[in-house]
Amino acid sequence: MPKILIIEDEPITRATLASYLDAQGYEVFESETAELADELLSKQEFDLLIIDVNLDGKDGLQITREQRAKSNVGIILVTGLVDDVDRIVGLELGADDYVCKPFNRRELLARIKNLLRRTSESRRLSRRVFRFEHFEFEPQSRRLMTQDGSVISLTRAEYEVLNLLVSRAGEVIDRDALMRIVTHRQYGTNPRTVDVLIRRLRAKLEVDPSSPQLITTAHGEGYVFTGRLN
Repeated sequence: MPKILIIEDEPITRATLASYLDAQGYEVFESETAELADELLSKQEFDLLIIDVNLDGKDGLQITREQRAKSNVGIILVTGLVDDVDRIVGLELGADDYVCKPFNRRELLARIKNLLRRTSESRRLSRRVFRFEHFEFEPQSRRLMTQDGSVISLTRAEYEVLNLLVSRAGEVIDRDALMRIVTHRQYGTNPRTVDVLIRRLRAKLEVDPSSPQLITTAHGEGYVFTGRLN
């Protein structure tokens, strides 16, 4: 049974949503503060967090940043404000989805089901550790490290692109396929956006990004990971 933590300081909204999700067969936990949420998160593992952005004290964006730095837990942000800046920042920090109050419960349930299905599959595929050149890539923890233990920061989109390329090393992946696995779409739907993400990854991985050896271009087709996996 998937475990969901609702972090929401408005009691009626929190209780109503918890009751609804409990009736749908989920194991639901509630927290009215970030501090209580931290305590719950330190004691057990959750499959999904539903976080109100506008909490007093530590807000939902900070919680998202902290959780994404150490786990791949599914995150849906909720806010009463229709604010594109908050939405974009939240997604860039690693949230998987974003809904505005008042939300349709059936629509939210559909989003929850889709996200849990996706994160469950991602966890299954992410258990392997990939080693190439002087790097170690751990998809489950979203960590890219050098041999000396230095951690290389990846945005969620960079992680998703790298994960697909490395897990299908030697196979040409077209731009559309790469774009489809980028779960947050603040970047838009133009598949050329993938080129930007590839350039960022090359800057972090390649000795000479202008002459890439790990992520190479298949002209007219897409990209392929050509590094040797150890």
